Amino acid sequence: MIEILLYSSTQSNLSNILVWVLLSVLLFILVGMIFWQRRTGKDLADELAELDKVEKNNVQNEFVLKALGVATWHMDVATMNIVYDQDFRMRSDGWITDASDADGHFGKGLSMLQEQDAERIAKSMQALCEGKTDLYHEEYRVMIPDTNRFFWEESYATVAEHNVDGSPKVIVGTSKHIDDRKEMEDALKDARFKAEESDRLKTAFLANMSHEIRTPLNAIVGFTSVIADVQQEEERKQLLDLIHENTQKLLRIVDDVVAISKIEAGQEEAVMLQFDLVQILNEVVGRFADKVKDGVSLTTSYASESQLVTTDLNRVQEIMRHLLSNAVKFTDRGSIVVGFGEPHDDRIKVWVRDTGKGIATEYQKRVFERFFKVDEFIPGAGLGLSTCSTMAYSIGGDVTVESKLGEGSTFTFEFPVGN
Repeated sequence: MIEILLYSSTQSNLSNILVWVLLSVLLFILVGMIFWQRRTGKDLADELAELDKVEKNNVQNEFVLKALGVATWHMDVATMNIVYDQDFRMRSDGWITDASDADGHFGKGLSMLQEQDAERIAKSMQALCEGKTDLYHEEYRVMIPDTNRFFWEESYATVAEHNVDGSPKVIVGTSKHIDDRKEMEDALKDARFKAEESDRLKTAFLANMSHEIRTPLNAIVGFTSVIADVQQEEERKQLLDLIHENTQKLLRIVDDVVAISKIEAGQEEAVMLQFDLVQILNEVVGRFADKVKDGVSLTTSYASESQLVTTDLNRVQEIMRHLLSNAVKFTDRGSIVVGFGEPHDDRIKVWVRDTGKGIATEYQKRVFERFFKVDEFIPGAGLGLSTCSTMAYSIGGDVTVESKLGEGSTFTFEFPVGN
């Protein structure tokens, strides 16, 4: 009986020990699992934080690319296949593109370029693919499908991966439309050209003005100094006429310079008056009736006997005086005709047609430039037609020319009829 009790007690102790061992193991496992879970949770949190950081960087990079209007792409050197990763290029000239349009073989993109650019781009990319250079940077014109128009694009590229032998494997690059920049560059070039041309014209102006002013001034001073010694009345009258003629020439030169300066400075506003155009034209023609050369006829051709217009009277007179003066100066034979047609769309065209020397095609636009002279040996400061153009523009009009060298010219002055 005692042995049985002892045995039972022993068995009970063993069971308790086993339970405690099992509990200890379970507790150890539980503690280990807690530490493992915490560590796993920390790693997961770190990974999530890293993913969040990457995502934020991607968003930032995407924002930068979008703000810059840049497309990113990569090209496999072995196959020369290009894949666009992101495309935020500004659309050009109404052509809506997609990155997939440019995906494919490099040659597909070359076929879209202007011929003179395609060869240069091919050589530049080949040098990068062969490892001869580390950077590709080109500007080129991309033709818009089914049109004769194009847009400018700029690309950068470099090697991203190399083969075992060190040769380029993958090339990455960016592309961007640069139409705005090209327009700005063209505008700056044009401004620079105009500034240089203006400087040249100023120099020419000083030379011309020096000559043009000195010529009548010398005549005035010379004739004035000798007139006191002339006793014959007829000779004195001739000298006085010459003095008066040269004085008028000098005044016209000064008046032209002052008129242009005032109009461009906005100091002289147009004075709108209603008047009969026929009467004004007849007055201007009458002033030149005795100045045409022998063998040249001066006539008029009007669409009506009377034509009321409302505009600046003085400027119309000045413009017609300049145009008729030029016709008289350059016409040695044939005819000079002053006329106008019927008003159209509330505008009227007045013209001066002559059979004079004519103007070469390459000079027909330049004759309206300030101080420009087709023939440097003909007297004048080169301000007349420039004055006409400036005055016509100030009243909403325009002055144009049609001419053929050796056959004559037609200058047309078009302006609003007014109310």
